[in-house]
Amino acid sequence: MDLEFRTARREDVPVIVAMINDDPITASRPASPGEPDYHAAFEAVDADPRNELIVVESGGEIVGTMQLTYIPGLSRRGGERAQIEGVRVAVPHRNRGIGREMMRWAVGRAGERGCALVQLTSDKARTEAHRFYGSLGFTASHEGFKLAL
Repeated sequence: MDLEFRTARREDVPVIVAMINDDPITASRPASPGEPDYHAAFEAVDADPRNELIVVESGGEIVGTMQLTYIPGLSRRGGERAQIEGVRVAVPHRNRGIGREMMRWAVGRAGERGCALVQLTSDKARTEAHRFYGSLGFTASHEGFKLAL
């Protein structure tokens, strides 16, 4: 499958949001008060040089998305780290190797930028995703904690 990776555009937001929401874990999360302003969130990500919202196209159709955030820090001897978030492949295109190519691309992008580490989090219920990330060389080295506000 021929894949093209590019920076997301404002007009891609509805497709990206549909992929994010087409997920049982996401659907089970409690809604925040008020109507989500996805376009404002897109504008903030798009304006931030430490964030990249990526879409993956095949034959002119968006088949995947992910966000890369570059985090500077003093740990890891001052090395920047890349956080991969919101990895989604559209339902009709799953199990075709797109996710694997997306992760290879993201790791390559982080390497080009000179990152010392690539990291991601995955909901504990996503056991298949954990096996997938492990097959790519990621290790479950830390326990994560979150506090909803």
